[in-house]
Amino acid sequence: MTSTPHHPDLRSQLETLTTEAFRPELAEIDQLPTLDIARLMNGEDATVPAAVAERLPEIAAAIDAVAVRMARGGRLIYAGAGTAGRLGVLDASECPPTFNTGPGQVVGLIAGGPDAMVTSIEGAEDSPELARADLDALALTADDTVVGVSASGRTPYAVGAVEYARSLGALTVGLACNRDSALAAAAEHGIEVVTGPELLTGSTRLKAGTAQKLVLNMLSTITMIRLGKTYGNLMVDVRASNEKLRARSRRIVALATGAADDDIERALTATDGEVKDAILVLLADVDGPTAARLLAESGGHLRAAMAAALG
Repeated sequence: MTSTPHHPDLRSQLETLTTEAFRPELAEIDQLPTLDIARLMNGEDATVPAAVAERLPEIAAAIDAVAVRMARGGRLIYAGAGTAGRLGVLDASECPPTFNTGPGQVVGLIAGGPDAMVTSIEGAEDSPELARADLDALALTADDTVVGVSASGRTPYAVGAVEYARSLGALTVGLACNRDSALAAAAEHGIEVVTGPELLTGSTRLKAGTAQKLVLNMLSTITMIRLGKTYGNLMVDVRASNEKLRARSRRIVALATGAADDDIERALTATDGEVKDAILVLLADVDGPTAARLLAESGGHLRAAMAAALG
């Protein structure tokens, strides 16, 4: 089946999107000196945080809802195509080393599968059926959250993922960069960060992509803070999988406890390198197994485990 008959309709849709708008004042940008183009681009990028700031109440409400589900064992699943999909995969892939999340706890789905991370997969973004199949492969539950990500807010893969997830009782979030988007309307929590026309007409990897990155940073990071994955602003659930991270682990324990280096090494040895446990050993003067038990009983929240140990 050819998709040619849909092209006029799609063109008219795109022409109504702010992210696709043409800016005649930039029509001769290619004639400018490089530094002037860089200044223009930097000025455009500087507008993105303000656009995100306008949506902070919606972002916070979504985060609180996600944290409730994840505390029950649910997963955070991003679904998008192209740049939006890649940003979701990026955010998901950074959660295990940063927050010691379990395998599959934060998932990035991109239309067309892993190959689409580096290669354009023709037609994949136009398939809501593909989104349903990808979610079926994850055996979605009502405790899971699906975040559809699409600059236009109309990408069939992202909209299809959200609609299907919602039909199964999962929590849904729709992140778009245009007002009145189908994606935000389909989701329980709609977040529309309107970044305006791009420097290059329709190149939504620019301001829209930056906005999506900022919002995804918030979704994962603040959710993990709510889940007790941090102690203050320290990454106490960091996974020490290489020498840099092992050094960071020692530094985090030092910052949290003020203990001497020898004491930190002993605590990390006694807790098999677990930063949270080592901090509890040092601050509450308990042994490794007791620290592990207290943390398990407090759902991994270090402050709660500390209160139990000292109370």
